[in-house]
Amino acid sequence: MDAVMLARLQFAFTIGFHILWPTVTIGLACFVALLSGLWWRTGREVYRDLMRFWLAIFALAFGMGVITGLVLSYEIGTNWAGFSRSVSNVLGPLFMYEALTAFFLEAGFIGIVLFGQNRVSKGLHFFACCMVAGGTLMSATWVLAANSWMQTPQGAVADAQGIFHVVDWWQVIFNPSFPYRLAHMVCASFITDSFLVAGVSAFHLWRRQHIEAGRVAFSLAMWMALVLTPTQILLGDVHGRNTLAHQPVKLAAMEGLWETTNGPAMTVIAWPSMEKQRNLYAIEIPHLASLYLTHSWNGEVQGLKAVSRVDQPYVPIVFFAFRIMVGIGLILLATAVTGAVLRWRHRLYDTRWFQLIAITATPLGFIAVLAGWTTTEAGRQPWVIYGQLRTADAAAPVAANAVATTLAIFFLVYMVLLLVFLWFAGRIAFRGPHDISVSDPRLVRPGLDLGGSTIVGTTSAVASRSAPHLASGE
Repeated sequence: MDAVMLARLQFAFTIGFHILWPTVTIGLACFVALLSGLWWRTGREVYRDLMRFWLAIFALAFGMGVITGLVLSYEIGTNWAGFSRSVSNVLGPLFMYEALTAFFLEAGFIGIVLFGQNRVSKGLHFFACCMVAGGTLMSATWVLAANSWMQTPQGAVADAQGIFHVVDWWQVIFNPSFPYRLAHMVCASFITDSFLVAGVSAFHLWRRQHIEAGRVAFSLAMWMALVLTPTQILLGDVHGRNTLAHQPVKLAAMEGLWETTNGPAMTVIAWPSMEKQRNLYAIEIPHLASLYLTHSWNGEVQGLKAVSRVDQPYVPIVFFAFRIMVGIGLILLATAVTGAVLRWRHRLYDTRWFQLIAITATPLGFIAVLAGWTTTEAGRQPWVIYGQLRTADAAAPVAANAVATTLAIFFLVYMVLLLVFLWFAGRIAFRGPHDISVSDPRLVRPGLDLGGSTIVGTTSAVASRSAPHLASGE
């Protein structure tokens, strides 16, 4: 592989790994805020216990997000110098806005959230939780605005040297794909965390431990899943129509559509051949793609052959990643509907086969997020700024063996980090909500005891996060 391909693989791996943690923290921050508010208003200890339990897991994921986000800043400068040179006038201020708003909001209140439960009033603790949750959402907003501009650029023009200059900040931020991309990603994070909470709670119910806390959390999670999964399908529909209008080549790759067609069929499964420029072994449903893409029986959809081969993305990756995302979405929808039926029959908490299904579904949201990210970014190729800056022109002149070496190092280090996270988070999950207390006075020290685990220097790590990290974006 050449240096450009290796740099792409390295960035895909590091940012794909990083996306996992903002996906956790966006939803869990809001869930912790909800539990804090319920504890404040009702005084029920079960809400306090659940808040402390999920706050411990949130803290672990938050720390992982800080560590992996720092790497991206340096990686952009070392491997993508052409990109930095061209777009710094546009993306630099956006990341600075993220730092001035979201980062300082999170950093300012995270200490109260983690350590202030027995030191401030319940109302003030709830307010701090809301500020941290708001910070995670604001961070996602700025980062997705930056990424959406790369997908559907407007409001900036490139000079003769290829350097972009902003002419309208409103158009840069509120570019054509931004609202759809933001809603789709935030909803995906909430769904992922709903099934994370449901899976852990189902595990406790299946083991017949922490029954009251397990029932409360399981009920809240399944309600959220029931509301959010169909909502995500609707958001995906409008997002797809936006992609049809502004990135038709990406949409054609998602559908495996080679010829511009009126009333195209939906390709259920196939093997898209880049060499032959057609699908092999295709199973199709006539006119169905036209219905969900154009909302008409014979709508026209542009095919991949409308552009030259050098302007086509690598279709198999986009095609299969899209189907993984959609397939998991349908599985999660079926799980949420099954939970609603069991609730109606008063069997939600004692149906053991459904508890096993909920446990099994725990990682599916994360896989769907990674598949969606792959669809979005691989479908944009060969452009890093869609239609204006090619990926090959954005790469830095770095030797291929240097990129390969750092890719191998990143892979090993990140796998160790993942195992460490799973070890500590697994211990917390196994012990359950009644054994977790992050507000214990003993915890006011550099090491944060989380049910037998330790995060050394969590607050200092939060304070050291750099602005230009790409947190939770598509």
